[in-house]
Amino acid sequence: MLFDTHVHLNADQYSEDVEEVIQRAQEAGVSRMVVVGFDRSTIQKAMELVETYDFLYASVGWHPVDAIDMTDEDLEWLEELANHPKVVALGEMGLDYHWDKSPHDIQKEVFRKQIRLAKKVKLPIVIHNREATQDIVDILREEEASTVGGIMHCFSGSAEIARECIEMNFYISLGGPVTFKNAKKPKEVAVSVPLDKLLIETDCPYLAPHPYRGKRNEPAYVQLVAEEIAELKGISYEEVAKATTDNALRLFNI
Repeated sequence: MLFDTHVHLNADQYSEDVEEVIQRAQEAGVSRMVVVGFDRSTIQKAMELVETYDFLYASVGWHPVDAIDMTDEDLEWLEELANHPKVVALGEMGLDYHWDKSPHDIQKEVFRKQIRLAKKVKLPIVIHNREATQDIVDILREEEASTVGGIMHCFSGSAEIARECIEMNFYISLGGPVTFKNAKKPKEVAVSVPLDKLLIETDCPYLAPHPYRGKRNEPAYVQLVAEEIAELKGISYEEVAKATTDNALRLFNI
């Protein structure tokens, strides 16, 4: 029993075969998944999927790259969607300093607005971080995001930063990069983070684990992430599968 906490089955890469992808995931032991919507079209597709499949849930939010496009009406829409029984989190939200589509000050403003909304609707948040670690940690502290907690999605920071995030009531989620041969930081994080604070994900169709690196990722491959964490921690695959699933069920209140 595995829980893939971050999938993009609403992406164009699955437009031809999403049913087959979902079936392969189930055959690999993936019993639940959270489909993440991060702009108007992907949120709409996420909601369509979770209303079709019992074992799919949704997280809805505004991606920092697209922060410049978010309107007050969009924020109101997110608040409405937060009442939907299959919406279990808000996000992904955060900061992305790699791409320059949205100015940093607008990203920060949109990030803060979504944290405040999450506190209002009492849902955990899913954090996207690219090259903006200190600003994200600072904003989470300033906005008292610990009151709702959430997930540091596809965590790529150090074990020290992971500890800071855990202290703020966040789970550390690891994906395909932990399986990469030279991925020193994710492997260190996998070892150091307590099992009751770990989650697993694919972020599919991106970041496929070894030996599929560079190819389209899919939820079935989350099994490889769990296997790698088990090996790194020196525990059984079954322990990792059970603990990460229990953690996700607890966090998402399922």
